[in-house]
Amino acid sequence: MKNKTGLVFFPAFDWSIAPIHPEREERLLYTRDQIFEEGVLDLPQITEYRPQVATPHEIARAHFCVPDVDDQVLVAHRIAAGAAIRLSDRIMNGEIRNGFAIVRPPGHHAMRVVHGNRGFCSINNEAVVVEHLRRTYGIKRVAIIDTDVHHGDGTQDIYYHDPDVLFISFHQDGRTIFPGTGFNDELGGPTAYATTINIPLPPGVSDTSMHYVMDNLILPILKDFGAEFVVNSAGQDNHFTDPLGSMLITAQGYAEMTEKLKPDLAVLEGGYAIESALPYVNLAILLALAGSDYSNVIEPGNTGKIVENTQVTNYVRQVVDHLQLVWQKRGEISVSQLCGSNKYFQRQKNIYYDTEYFEEKQLEKVRACLECPGFVAIDSHAAQPKHSRSRIMAITVHNRCCKKCIEEAWEVYNDAKKDYRYSYVYMQDKTEDTFLIFRREDQKEWHTEG
Repeated sequence: MKNKTGLVFFPAFDWSIAPIHPEREERLLYTRDQIFEEGVLDLPQITEYRPQVATPHEIARAHFCVPDVDDQVLVAHRIAAGAAIRLSDRIMNGEIRNGFAIVRPPGHHAMRVVHGNRGFCSINNEAVVVEHLRRTYGIKRVAIIDTDVHHGDGTQDIYYHDPDVLFISFHQDGRTIFPGTGFNDELGGPTAYATTINIPLPPGVSDTSMHYVMDNLILPILKDFGAEFVVNSAGQDNHFTDPLGSMLITAQGYAEMTEKLKPDLAVLEGGYAIESALPYVNLAILLALAGSDYSNVIEPGNTGKIVENTQVTNYVRQVVDHLQLVWQKRGEISVSQLCGSNKYFQRQKNIYYDTEYFEEKQLEKVRACLECPGFVAIDSHAAQPKHSRSRIMAITVHNRCCKKCIEEAWEVYNDAKKDYRYSYVYMQDKTEDTFLIFRREDQKEWHTEG
């Protein structure tokens, strides 16, 4: 069994944004038909599992849902995240070698603070499973490789200050596509410099340049980092027929990339060419994970004559050259160089919720500790229709925080509870697996059970 590939399929029939929205259940139904038609589930090296339902506490390890998990998260979201957890457990206990969660809703645009749905995402499936792995199995170093056409801004946000999680995203340049972020100078906070690597690519990238990026940048960085567990945010909207992207990747290109990357767990993200791409790309990825022949998986319209513009090719090589140098020189950059004598590193962010049409304003402060990754305090306010009183303070304590930073984080939390500007105050202490919510309205503190 340990050589098998696990599969969980969850199309979320009861969840949709709108009947004709690109993110709808048909995205997975054609894939399901294709897998059955090809008899893939009869292969001895592939086994299917039922998803489980992620608990509110498992979600609260990764997110601050305003006002709470139940308000922002539907059962469909909990099942999609639970599918990834189910496969990760089977991988860790040696029952399977790797897994593919073909699920929706997607999640990589969901940030640490969740005021609503953005980019079709409410909670981050990859982050939920990473926190589960760290807490349950003591895994110390994890890599998340995001291959969606859109920048995984939510995953980046959650792990921007975490030196133990390597986040690499290659995507279509944010100047040409949602969410408008993911540039190569976004490299992580002062205690996690260069553990965020963004590879913005111009429209028109084909399999050739994608594999150049994989071979010359992603795989060498991954080897240097030494991750114990690799998660692939398997977005498939880089495909040449996708209606939302402008890239030229094929099903064969995706499969070969998966074979090289060798992720422990792949979790479906985007991909909106419902008939022409998703059934073929999902099938090819599944076969690649299982070590099976995928050479005959050819999608309609793939004549084998996709040609990449030489300007695109040259630009991609320049991006790779630059980021190779950044990675090589990462050890020369210290916390004090990035923060000077300041006790905190801080940045202001405006986050747009495109699905629900409101904006969040956020001030993020990071304790620039020389002994540990520090803690993060977030002052967030969103003028959202559902919750008019939604200014919150949220504190997250890294699982490797030193004693001094833990004590200081709790002081920030207790001081914020006395500040009447905040409707809710949250504490996420990963050293103790503790999650607390203080609600101003009734002066009560709530906690989830671990």
